[in-house]
Amino acid sequence: MYNDLCMAFSDAKLIIFDLDSTLARSKSSMTPSMTETLGHLLTKKKIAVISGGNMSQFELQFLGSFNTKDNFQHLLLMPTSGTRLYVYLDNGWSLVYSKDLTPGEKQKINDAFSEVFLNIEYDAPSEVHGELLEDRDSQITFSALGQDAPLDQKSTWDPDHKKREEIVDALQKIIPEFNIQIGGTTSIDVTAMGINKASGVHSIMNYLNVKPEEVIFVGDALFPGGNDYPVKETGVECIKVEDPTDTERLIKSWL
Repeated sequence: MYNDLCMAFSDAKLIIFDLDSTLARSKSSMTPSMTETLGHLLTKKKIAVISGGNMSQFELQFLGSFNTKDNFQHLLLMPTSGTRLYVYLDNGWSLVYSKDLTPGEKQKINDAFSEVFLNIEYDAPSEVHGELLEDRDSQITFSALGQDAPLDQKSTWDPDHKKREEIVDALQKIIPEFNIQIGGTTSIDVTAMGINKASGVHSIMNYLNVKPEEVIFVGDALFPGGNDYPVKETGVECIKVEDPTDTERLIKSWL
């Protein structure tokens, strides 16, 4: 398998990674080993990271792992499912675009969650850590156990996605005009219709003027309903990984 992937890597001009459960464990920093491995990759290819998290989460979970900003000019960041794009210019991060929700759209999404929880008799967890519904400007994110829940609790809450699939199905009946995806370990991401990781990949390809055959996407949620799944529609090479250890193994095979 790795021989074929190495051949694809040699032709790639851009490697796009999901963040949670791909480069790092959910809401956790990258390991020193992953940071070093990714740093080597930055010397060879342009890298983009796309995630449902906001920019502050990128800074905490991803950027904070690096001891140097060398080669950051080869790095592009796409928070909130690709609704924003940041590039590194003049020793700082510059926002290229942002596809924000309107106040009315945000209210409609929040109201829909409230209605769904009543309709499906949602069994809310007894303990919540942080916000349940977070306004990320271009995305509303529901985190069942709260934004700051410990990873051990998150990992066991909905491992087969069934709980979130029920919520997503109910939401789609109330607000079909929005894009709704399962993301992370316990989360659901809601963006404007047509705005998801696929549109983010298209935007970054246009920005860099690269073709689908010159791009590789790596993510853990490439299953139907997962927030990486729409990327399959873009025509880029998609590689499913199980966890950050699997991703690191893949990158080392390329290097």
